[in-house]
Amino acid sequence: MMIDIEYIHTENEIDDPTIRRTTTGKMKSYIQGLIHEMKSGDIPCSFKETIIAEGENTVLINNRTIKDIIEGLEIRHLDVEESCDHGKPSKVLFGRPTLDWKERYVEDVPDTIMKNAIAKVYADERQKELNAQ
Repeated sequence: MMIDIEYIHTENEIDDPTIRRTTTGKMKSYIQGLIHEMKSGDIPCSFKETIIAEGENTVLINNRTIKDIIEGLEIRHLDVEESCDHGKPSKVLFGRPTLDWKERYVEDVPDTIMKNAIAKVYADERQKELNAQ
């Protein structure tokens, strides 16, 4: 079982300075960081960068887009009772809501959604392995 992540993008500059990762270089570094985390957790994975002449930037996880993977998933935050900082004062965060995503830019995908998509693909691949036995 392998998690293959491919970042497909043009060399064009991203025209929205309000997104999470404002350059393709930052997005590539972000994905490489995720790959490092997975490899540290003994999850077999690979990263491939593909530069295209024109088209829409996208990320494929085992040949599926993030939007396709998370379709139908209910992505929730931990309730206060379930969180590990129960009883401690919570931090006040400024900025965009965690799940807010300008879907036109894959570079704006929230970390929570990206990791849920990877986890879903991992679970699907494990299920395929179990069914094949």
